[in-house]
Amino acid sequence: MVEIGVNNLTKYYGATKIFEKISFEIKTGERIGFIGQNGCGKTTIFKILMGLEDYQEGDISFRKNVKIGYLNQIPVYEEKVTTIEVVRMAFEKVSAIGEQMKVLEKNFENLKGVELEKAINLYGRLSSQYELEGGYEFETKINKITEGLQITDGLKDLTFNSLSGGEKTRVILAKLLLEEPDVLLLDEPTNHLDLETLDWLEVFLKEYKGSVLIISHDRYFLDCVVDRIIELEFSQANHYEGNYSFYVMEKERRFLVDYSHYKNQQKKIEQMENQIKRYRIWGAMRDSEKMYKKAKELEKRLEKTEVLDRPVIDTKKINLGLNVENRTGKRVLEVENVSKSFEQKALLKQIDFEIYYQDRVCIIGKNGCGKSTLLKLILGELEQDSGFIKHGSQVKIGYLSQHVQFEDEEQTILEYFTSVHKITNEDARRQLAKVLFYKEDVMKKIRNLSGGEKSRLKLCSLTFENVNFMILDEPTNHLDIDSREVLEETLAEYEGTLLFVSHDRYFIRKVADRMIEIKEGTVEVYHGDYDYYLAERLKRKEELCASIEIKQPKKATSKPDSARNSNNTKKQNNMKVQRMEEKIEELELKLKSIETEMDQNSMNAEYLTTLLFEKESIEKELEVLYGEWVEIIN
Repeated sequence: MVEIGVNNLTKYYGATKIFEKISFEIKTGERIGFIGQNGCGKTTIFKILMGLEDYQEGDISFRKNVKIGYLNQIPVYEEKVTTIEVVRMAFEKVSAIGEQMKVLEKNFENLKGVELEKAINLYGRLSSQYELEGGYEFETKINKITEGLQITDGLKDLTFNSLSGGEKTRVILAKLLLEEPDVLLLDEPTNHLDLETLDWLEVFLKEYKGSVLIISHDRYFLDCVVDRIIELEFSQANHYEGNYSFYVMEKERRFLVDYSHYKNQQKKIEQMENQIKRYRIWGAMRDSEKMYKKAKELEKRLEKTEVLDRPVIDTKKINLGLNVENRTGKRVLEVENVSKSFEQKALLKQIDFEIYYQDRVCIIGKNGCGKSTLLKLILGELEQDSGFIKHGSQVKIGYLSQHVQFEDEEQTILEYFTSVHKITNEDARRQLAKVLFYKEDVMKKIRNLSGGEKSRLKLCSLTFENVNFMILDEPTNHLDIDSREVLEETLAEYEGTLLFVSHDRYFIRKVADRMIEIKEGTVEVYHGDYDYYLAERLKRKEELCASIEIKQPKKATSKPDSARNSNNTKKQNNMKVQRMEEKIEELELKLKSIETEMDQNSMNAEYLTTLLFEKESIEKELEVLYGEWVEIIN
């Protein structure tokens, strides 16, 4: 069933066309990733679907009575409204019924006869409605969602307006998930979430009964959650029936096919043009009207040919180049017995670790555990309570903060770059063009830049300084997917040392070769990449569980819970296996159909190439599914 249908949507801001002829559908139960470069109009489409913005052309249809939920802007509440009150607003209707029931319960003692009978009948109707609306379970639901999103009891009692931006986002996300709309529109839901909360949200969204449309630059998250990708471009929405990794592979395959068609057509056009020239030469040499006629016929055929555009797989990307002139000594950073407290609360306790030349170290941990504080201690922006932090010889640090700020935001981009690096306007423009600041863009004031533009400007500045020790706090925040990929490639080639904080698991997996986890004020160092860290964490968890089982034998009363959990797990696995087998069967039928079509078109080389790419893509997808299927049933 189609929940929302969008057909040929076109949007202008003044005389500027943002996008045109955009068409897509959201069907019941789909998980869709909505991707595209920053500024292509993804958020604008969400606002149009919510009725917050208008559009100039096209049609939008909604299923009757469809309920849509939207996560984007943080609403404003009165000063005294607490966090838990905001969360409970998801159940305003059912709470109102509960209040009516409480009033009736109090009045029962004072009523008699017909009035009492009426009150009892009303209470019965309200009770049925309360149960139907989930009134007896909503506190359990609230606890489940708030616990998953790390909204602690302490946080619940605070006023909503006193929370940080990240905390407010989590609270509004909790409220939205509790409202259980038919269609969830999530705009960058992973911002401000730590790894543990991200894992929880992925599981929740995969099990969510409604449809989900997600704008995200988190490729790992998209891989785990979505089953379809819509890529927004200026004049079309491209559809890919798979997760992000499938999209990357399929986009390249489509490009190769389109480029093959384009080259073949260009070759045919060239042949026709040469033939026209020959007909005209022959016509002139022989004074033959017949040759001229053939030339005109061929010209008409050429005019009617719909010329294909040259396919372009890469749009404009930033170009970072991190140069290192002077390398550091072998030991770049030494942290020994470092502790830091705030208002009697010990945030970091006797931290110890070392970083060596060309290490790529990622710091991870829950929100509020002290990751950014540790970076500020290393940078000297904060002073530790005890212990010492020592930088190695010839260390030159470059720092990108989580919230990029500039001393004078009234400066233009060009004024900032020329004054900081003492270079000419021409040299500055050349450098700024590498991060997509062209022509009049460089005259923008810094205060008017988006978060992504500020990050690009700061990264450009860092690459120009020849630093040999990069410290980055959430470097992929505000960057689109293309820019993240360029940053990954740049850091992979960087000859210096790297220390960074990130929740972007795709980025961590690509860049880090060592992991430092902050947990309950202490650090644990993992001498391996992100996959090694995950394997070690799982191994330690299993060892801990095994030791608990040995020390504390199961009581008889725990058997029913254990059996119930086992049955639930078995039931979930059976459902997962069933879905997998249905998908495998669908792909095998598709593969068989393609092989039949290849046999029937063995003389059409161009079409065979297209079918071959499609066949290889399905075979790869089947291979992954077979592996997962075997893993589950075993």
